[in-house]
Amino acid sequence: MKNVITAIDRSGSYRVYLAITTDMVEEARKIHDTTPLASAGLGRVLTGAGLMGLDMKNPTDKLTVIFKGDGPAEQILATAGRNGRVKGYIANPACDLPLNERGKLDVGGSLGIGNLTVIKDLGLKEPYVGTIALVDGEIADDLTAYYYISEQQNTAISLGVKVDTDWSIKAAGGMFIQMLPGGEEGAVDALEKMLADLPPITTIVEETVEANKGKSEEGVLQAMLDRIFGDMPEEYSTKVLAYEEMKWECDCSDERIEKALMSIGKKDLTEIIEEDGQAELTCQFCLKKYHFTKEHLLKLLEEIG
Repeated sequence: MKNVITAIDRSGSYRVYLAITTDMVEEARKIHDTTPLASAGLGRVLTGAGLMGLDMKNPTDKLTVIFKGDGPAEQILATAGRNGRVKGYIANPACDLPLNERGKLDVGGSLGIGNLTVIKDLGLKEPYVGTIALVDGEIADDLTAYYYISEQQNTAISLGVKVDTDWSIKAAGGMFIQMLPGGEEGAVDALEKMLADLPPITTIVEETVEANKGKSEEGVLQAMLDRIFGDMPEEYSTKVLAYEEMKWECDCSDERIEKALMSIGKKDLTEIIEEDGQAELTCQFCLKKYHFTKEHLLKLLEEIG
């Protein structure tokens, strides 16, 4: 399923990723049984991480984004890769707050004061780690600030999740615009003017999908790109580079959970065997349960050596 369009402007000043992530966020909502507020926070982080992952260079590159604060959500984490696979969780899926002063779900309030950490695994000896203080906890502004402060890149990120009355996800999506080396000042001015008049990304997603029923996935994405960038000056208008896929996928497995158990060490594993005689671990991303019998645990203990 193609739900991301990648484009560059004709002057080579900026690139853009546009994504419709309604289905992906709905899948995460069902798995984690989130309140509307938690859905909004988790959905924005999943979409943002997915867009950042697609912007990485190599097929094996991965990143993790961690929003941690003193608010009731506590922590929202997502991992993504260049392959468009995304997974994540919110520490408190039941968090709830009154609407903010603008009548919107208070994602910033749910995180409170805290930090954003981005970890990039680029296949080097050590991963790259960047941390900034949260700007407002609304996710998009924080990720935009991260790029400016930690990577010295001018980036504009827009993220949104619209929740229906039955708590299902009505619309979700994101936009990632980044200036390229040598980008023209005229492109910056044109983008700033366009962004100032832009409605919420969920409004664009909802209206574009509704207006283009029956069209191919690529056709809907093209219509969304045209709606946002259609009035840009000719020299800064966009041309499509690719259509890509972003989707929820958890890569947990018996082998990964075994490694996690072995990583706690011989002493702690022996304690579990002696006191409990078994173990049950739950994947924090997809909530799948893994049961280990005493015999299995003893075998793992032997492997530790």
